Amino acid sequence: MARSRSSSSSSKWRYCNPSYYLKRPTRLALLLIVFVCVSFFVWDRQTLVREHEVEISTLSEEVNQLKNMLEELKSVDGVSVKLIGEKKDLPDEPIDVERRQKVKEAMIHAWSSYEKYAWGHDELQPQSKKGVDSFGGIGATLIDSLDTLFIMGLDEQFQRAREWVANSLDFNKDYSASVFETTIRVVGGLLSAHDLSGDKIFVEKARDIADRLLPAWNTPTGIPYNTINLAHGNTRNPGWTGGGNILADAGTEQLEFIALSQRTGDLKYQLKAENVIAELNKTFPDDGLLPIYISSDRGIGSYSTITFGAMGDSFYEYLLKVWIQGNRTSAVRNYREMWEKSMKGLLSLVRKTTPSSFTYICEKHGGSLTDKMDELACFAPGMLALGSSGYGPADSQKMLSLAEEVFVASLKSILKLLLVVVSDPYAKLAWTCYNFYQSTPTKLAGENYFFHPGEDMSVGTSWNILRPETVESLFYLWRFTGNRTYREWGWDIFQAFEKNSRIETGYVGLKDVNTGVKDDKMQSFFLAETLKYLYLLFSPSSVISLDEWVFNTEAHPLRIVTRHDDEHVGQSKNIQTGLKRGRKEGLFGDH
Repeated sequence: MARSRSSSSSSKWRYCNPSYYLKRPTRLALLLIVFVCVSFFVWDRQTLVREHEVEISTLSEEVNQLKNMLEELKSVDGVSVKLIGEKKDLPDEPIDVERRQKVKEAMIHAWSSYEKYAWGHDELQPQSKKGVDSFGGIGATLIDSLDTLFIMGLDEQFQRAREWVANSLDFNKDYSASVFETTIRVVGGLLSAHDLSGDKIFVEKARDIADRLLPAWNTPTGIPYNTINLAHGNTRNPGWTGGGNILADAGTEQLEFIALSQRTGDLKYQLKAENVIAELNKTFPDDGLLPIYISSDRGIGSYSTITFGAMGDSFYEYLLKVWIQGNRTSAVRNYREMWEKSMKGLLSLVRKTTPSSFTYICEKHGGSLTDKMDELACFAPGMLALGSSGYGPADSQKMLSLAEEVFVASLKSILKLLLVVVSDPYAKLAWTCYNFYQSTPTKLAGENYFFHPGEDMSVGTSWNILRPETVESLFYLWRFTGNRTYREWGWDIFQAFEKNSRIETGYVGLKDVNTGVKDDKMQSFFLAETLKYLYLLFSPSSVISLDEWVFNTEAHPLRIVTRHDDEHVGQSKNIQTGLKRGRKEGLFGDH
């Protein structure tokens, strides 16, 4: 029995002896196969564990992000819910101070060139080294630049410009001026200079030019004509519109004229401008989209293009901003309601390219869509970000209900859905606009782009005239998200301007963004908008806080003044003006 047990024991241990397998190749191969399979199984399990750890980490980050967003969804006394707001105390890194200073230096270069070669004229032709009067000789660039000079702390330049306004500015010009352009650049620029500095000379001049513009509103509907002679008051619409008024022109005087009434106590300016919106609201469509040509006689749209680009853009912008200008009260709620309708219409125009899924806004002609987007429409991401604040409880509940409907799809799906609902539309549009710049050899955007299946985007009209719309949106997106990516994109665009548009005597546009051939015009909005938004992009959020200021479509900040249903404009006289500034370098001090 003992021998039998020993034999049995040794037979078991023989499987652990390598010589056993060396004499039996088949069993050796089988052992190797088993070893490989076990090793692969263990490796696969470890890989899955690591992937799950990464996924859990990502989900944890999304949960924290969602918590922050939901914190902003809390109801205030059951009356209003703020979906998203301007971020406070955003970090001001050394690189931001350095970049801000670079933008300020660019402004000094542009302004000094204007002073040297085109003082008192509307715009500078840098290559010709002379001024040109594109707006009748009313110092458009000078007035457009006043608030930029003030914000950047360029006090000596501001004071020289102020003296020219006080002593040399004369609006009695035998010139047919654009009501729209004169309002946003001149009335807006003067009022902004007043609100920033507290100097009443700017209000006096704003009132002078506004009084010269007012006869343009003397139409059967109160919708103004496009042009008016500043000296004689003759009005007309251009022939190329078929006699119609341009939508953006008629719907982009409200901020300025309401502000002028508030600063002067004279109701007539506000009544003229707000009557236009009341007239358009009578036949406002459910999708909130209006054609670019409107009849001044009948107050209805003609059969023409619907677009968020040229001739449509700022109408939609002002529906939102008048609501903000009035401090979001019930007195201006109708503007917000019209804007929300228009944003539903905007969503119906949104498409994506292939293969890269760039999000863009189509144009509409009758019942058909055109896959074209102007760079001008790149104001939309910023507008959407600005308008995402102020949603009421019903709208917030809709989003939460939408999330609840797909709860069974897992917590992660719900988190992603909420994140997309909150931020995706304008973030993706901004990415498209940034790529308008990045897709060209000069890294500057063309005037418009076309989209074709399988080809993403291609530049259409290929000039660049120093437009601000993309950097405007980057400014808003930075203020509302604190995401430094938007600052990096803005810096890329600024560097492209420096490389391609800066010359010894100022800044010029490009005739072709593909070849880099230069034109001979420094647009006034380059100083008023492009450089201002770039400067603010690299500035702390306390500089021109969006809780206190609203920008007109020419980037002129105007004070927010609370409006009430039972308050007449003449009662709103206690308006804070001027900014405290301790240093010459800027509103907060640059180094």
